[in-house]
Amino acid sequence: MSGDLVQALRRRMSGAVLADEPLARYTTLRVGGPAVALVRAETVDDLVAVAQVCVEHDARWLVVGRGSNLLVADAGWPGVAVVLGRGFRGVEITPADAAATATPGAVVDVVAGAAEPMPVLATRVASAGVGGLAFGVAIPGTLGGAVRMNAGAHGRELSEVLVWADVVRLADGATAQRLTCDELAMGYRTTALPADAVVVRAQLRLATDDPERIAADMAAMRRWRRERQPVNEPSCGSVFRNPDGDSAGRLIEAAGMKGHTVGGARVNEVHANFITVAPGARAADVHAVIRDVQAAVHARFDVVLHPEVVVVGFDAHEARTVGASRSDA
Repeated sequence: MSGDLVQALRRRMSGAVLADEPLARYTTLRVGGPAVALVRAETVDDLVAVAQVCVEHDARWLVVGRGSNLLVADAGWPGVAVVLGRGFRGVEITPADAAATATPGAVVDVVAGAAEPMPVLATRVASAGVGGLAFGVAIPGTLGGAVRMNAGAHGRELSEVLVWADVVRLADGATAQRLTCDELAMGYRTTALPADAVVVRAQLRLATDDPERIAADMAAMRRWRRERQPVNEPSCGSVFRNPDGDSAGRLIEAAGMKGHTVGGARVNEVHANFITVAPGARAADVHAVIRDVQAAVHARFDVVLHPEVVVVGFDAHEARTVGASRSDA
């Protein structure tokens, strides 16, 4: 069946289709087994093809994005993994001419493809003298991923600047929808975006600002990350959401879990809300550390930590144990 699935995808897609492709290559944790097929969608028609083929072959799909918030089991993903290619990149800034944006505080609309990495997008708009997205330099994922989880950093969230997102609903035959920020019901690291919705484009409303001030803010954020986060080690970023009125990192450290290690995965000594991996680590190691941290914090403080990281490919009991959201369809 897997061979038929791959061949059907190759016949209908313009983008690349890879069989038994290790997903460790596509996640920032650098762990995880293969997908039956990995497709690089370059057009909406490619997404339509994925939807149709998955329905015909009773296959599940998984949107990988940049893989910065994803833990894939060592057994891999028993379906189609989707990565958005360069066809879903690009940035349009309106108004585009310098004279129209010379006044500080002038409204600027930015429309960008969902595959744009947030640090690249933040740098691009900053170079045009547009402020309001400097915090994006500290978000390791793509714009599409940032929309899905209402990503944020340094006290800011994407919901503060998002106007709308264009999505393709795979379960509905790849129908297109435009959802406003209000319709997305964006909360702390969460949205009402359906599991089958693939973000393909989004509009942000920003404003002009002093380029030197923007550059200084972004430099300060980069410096803060280098000093306080393990930026040079494989990780998935912050593992847990902050509980109301507290910090997940503080709770983990106070529970004595900083440095806790299982196999090749450990709670990082620089920032306790990061799990970093050594060469040879397995997804099962990361999964075990997540469970151990949850158990320790609950035993010490009676607080349940909920993961930000999406866990896929594990059995239903394992996924429920960590309380992770599921992105399979």
